[in-house]
Amino acid sequence: MCDYSLHEVKTRPAKVGDKLVTHRFSTGTTGFVSPEDLNVAVCLLPGTELSFACEVRRPSLWPWSKNTVPHKTAIFRQINLGKSMAHHDALEFSNGEVLLLTYLIQGQKATVLQLPATAAGSKLPQTLTITPVRTTTGQ
Repeated sequence: MCDYSLHEVKTRPAKVGDKLVTHRFSTGTTGFVSPEDLNVAVCLLPGTELSFACEVRRPSLWPWSKNTVPHKTAIFRQINLGKSMAHHDALEFSNGEVLLLTYLIQGQKATVLQLPATAAGSKLPQTLTITPVRTTTGQ
């Protein structure tokens, strides 16, 4: 998916193995592009796994705050879905931290490691419902 503010930008879906770079578009939003074509946003599906070349960097809000996330892997998520005019594209790190994609410093390199199962041709629905199975013992 691409953030609402990238709807006027040319896009394409991500593929496993894609080499991506963070890029600030003319809309003011940061997203992913291929280094070969900075004018086409590469859209990720929720659940897509990424590996960054270095720890993820973001602008430092305060002089004493860190501007890096101490992780190199993340899962693409969508948040704030109930707010139509808010940014939705985010990264979730293994420590549970969620960072909006638009807050990333541009020029960071990432590789698409894995697409979510539904994007890879699965016939399963996006949301699974798990029903407990009753078992009988002693018969």
